[in-house]
Amino acid sequence: MKMLRITNQKNKRVIGERIRVADSFFARFRGLMLTEEPAEGEGLLISPCNSIHMMFMRFPIDAIFIDAGNRIKALYRRLSPWFGISSIHRDACSVIELKAGSIDKAGVEIDDILEMESILC
Repeated sequence: MKMLRITNQKNKRVIGERIRVADSFFARFRGLMLTEEPAEGEGLLISPCNSIHMMFMRFPIDAIFIDAGNRIKALYRRLSPWFGISSIHRDACSVIELKAGSIDKAGVEIDDILEMESILC
């Protein structure tokens, strides 16, 4: 499976060291449902994706929606398991799902641009 290291271009803070890429139908459908909570620095990039739900999730997450140029279009902090849901973001093409608290820790904001670097598993 493809893995990424994602960094905020503006402040050079690392958003995730080990972000798995879900770009097949099944991987996107499953997302983080029924999985263990990601460890610090782990997460999932779902592409294409412009909205998410939290059904069958066992833990809260942070979600970062980005466009084709990796510009942040929307941020969701601590989406609740089972009940959390995002709006549809027509200007987004992907979402990064992270351990709750990751957005504040990385200091990301709307319109920041993210750098993505492929890493070896």
